[in-house]
Amino acid sequence: MSVSLKKGQKVSLSKSAPSGLSKVMVGLGWDPVKPKGGGLLSLIFGSSEPNFDCDASVFLLSNGKLRGNKDIVYYGNLRHSSGAVEHKGDNLTGGGEGDDEEIFIDFNKLPPAYDRLIVVVNIYQAKSRNQHFGMIKNAFIRIVDVKKMQEMCRFDLSDDYSGMTAMIFGELYKENGEWQFSAVGEGTIDNSINSLSDRYK
Repeated sequence: MSVSLKKGQKVSLSKSAPSGLSKVMVGLGWDPVKPKGGGLLSLIFGSSEPNFDCDASVFLLSNGKLRGNKDIVYYGNLRHSSGAVEHKGDNLTGGGEGDDEEIFIDFNKLPPAYDRLIVVVNIYQAKSRNQHFGMIKNAFIRIVDVKKMQEMCRFDLSDDYSGMTAMIFGELYKENGEWQFSAVGEGTIDNSINSLSDRYK
């Protein structure tokens, strides 16, 4: 049974999978807010729903630090050199139901040097496009046990993130030999993956 988390809450993924936790899927989703009075825009442009190119990434940390760009898995580096983290591809619009982007994590392949995985999302070219997370609704992150294809936990972001151009969605970290997930939900004004990653270097 999936656990619904609030901002700041944590859950043990290892205890949620008593038969053994080996591989999880991190699913992230969001929908653009339709502008008010979009009827005329729909007639002119065919759709009143703006496109939001949100990019999900994972930072692999060692002792709480990001050691280099090689440990960033994102649309430009879809697979970590260890094979432990794999991004399934970029969603350019945020359209459609369910997960907009999916990232798979194989704990059995993860080198022991990595003890924390940070899941972030930033809006591509947010400043030049004049876009921010206040213009996005139904944002969520969920963790799925791949072996059972069963959702373990879910965190729906409900705060007002107006003005925020990037988001630290959550963290997976190892504590006392068990993998935990923390619902972070922290908005930032970083305008790129590089700027966001500097926080952890």
